[in-house]
Amino acid sequence: MLNIPALEKLVHELSRLPGIGPKTAQRLAYHILKSSENYAGQLSESIKRVQSEVHTCPSCFNYTDRAICKYCEDPHRHNEMLCLVEEPSDIVRIESSGAFRGRYHVLHGVISPLEGITAKDLRIAELVRKIDSGVEGDTPTIKEVIFAFDADLEGDTTSLYLAKILQGKGVKISRIAHGIPMGSDIDFIDDRTMNRALENRVEL
Repeated sequence: MLNIPALEKLVHELSRLPGIGPKTAQRLAYHILKSSENYAGQLSESIKRVQSEVHTCPSCFNYTDRAICKYCEDPHRHNEMLCLVEEPSDIVRIESSGAFRGRYHVLHGVISPLEGITAKDLRIAELVRKIDSGVEGDTPTIKEVIFAFDADLEGDTTSLYLAKILQGKGVKISRIAHGIPMGSDIDFIDDRTMNRALENRVEL
């Protein structure tokens, strides 16, 4: 205990951030204290500004400060492919690869019973409406839905649930390949990763 209520409050709030433990929160709090008053003011102003200016895109639920995000308003992207991601930050990683030029849909989480997160807590109903409404005649506008989730239990659970929900809607369902990373030594690959790599093998 620091015995300084204001400092303890700051440490407590910082420790609520993802990936920030009590010790890291304490170091951050001391850094803020040692910095100039301008820094503390700028930090506070930045937090207030992002809360007031940034919102979710009504189409894909990415974060944006525009009416709709830049990916949704880009006329050069392919409407036939829709990539599902867990969080908006995942879009940045996919875009940096330069390999995808379709549209996105952000679920804002994955199904995780241990954390009390169910399908109703995610943007799944909006996804289904998007696919159902994008139909020309009997042909869906969206022809492929790509699952880009983590290779863990929650990602697998969400993928299986969504595959069942989207069955019969006339769209191709795929998932990004999981396996041995580029530049890795096969001697240090765990059994589960090796299993996925063999399942996702490609013909040369």
